[in-house]
Amino acid sequence: MSKLRILYAATEINPFLQTTKVAEFLRRLPQGMQEMGMEIRIFVPRFGIINERKNRLHEVVRLSGINIAVGEDEKPLIIKVASIPNAKLQVYFIDNEDYFHRKSVLVDKNDKFHADNDERAIFFCKGVLETVKKLGWAPDIVHCNDWMTGLIPMYLKTTYKKDPIFKDAKSVFTIYNNEFDHKFEGDLIEKAKMLDIEDDMLAALKTADFGGFIKVGMEYSDTVVKSDESFSENLNTLFTEYSAKKQIEQVGADDNLLTSYYALYNELAS
Repeated sequence: MSKLRILYAATEINPFLQTTKVAEFLRRLPQGMQEMGMEIRIFVPRFGIINERKNRLHEVVRLSGINIAVGEDEKPLIIKVASIPNAKLQVYFIDNEDYFHRKSVLVDKNDKFHADNDERAIFFCKGVLETVKKLGWAPDIVHCNDWMTGLIPMYLKTTYKKDPIFKDAKSVFTIYNNEFDHKFEGDLIEKAKMLDIEDDMLAALKTADFGGFIKVGMEYSDTVVKSDESFSENLNTLFTEYSAKKQIEQVGADDNLLTSYYALYNELAS
């Protein structure tokens, strides 16, 4: 069996948090791939509603302490880990006091979308890649799930493309039906930029919305996957606009799902 290294980045994972289909998918697929012989790392945000004591999260001091730039601001990155019960899988949690200690996910108690969710996404994407560098673990495949991970494929094709850890990595971007209407304020392009990234490379982010993150993810990833959900007309249109890319309609059955992804990962890595 192939011993590919697969890095999963996502907004959530069972049993730590479940608000959308992402959590269920991330619980099934990495374990399935590990059982098929692949080496796995999983990264999610440490949203404040995740109970650290109950889930036995603990800080990894040797990985913490990096400062992550979001625009002109730099914020300290804290890395925590926990194990999934009844599975030989560890989950790495990206944490920061300003971004992830509020007792909510993307909306507050009044269902108002957090105005800094764009910055939280940028911090998460940069934090994942910087932590993987510090781990010294070179992934063959980086599988990004949901809009918050949409910048990772772009960073891999620009800032990190010559880095020994990522130089051979291929990316997969899975889109979910988690659309929102919020428009982010401020200069989103300036916030998201890193070394070797020009404004025109982030042109899709000019809309400063959900579609912008999705477009960037689709533009720079090596494969785009559509989850097995009913999508809005707008989201379907975004997906079909990238028909030149290799696209996959995600299958729902467990056996087919694992077999399909096993074949996809090996094909991308070959």
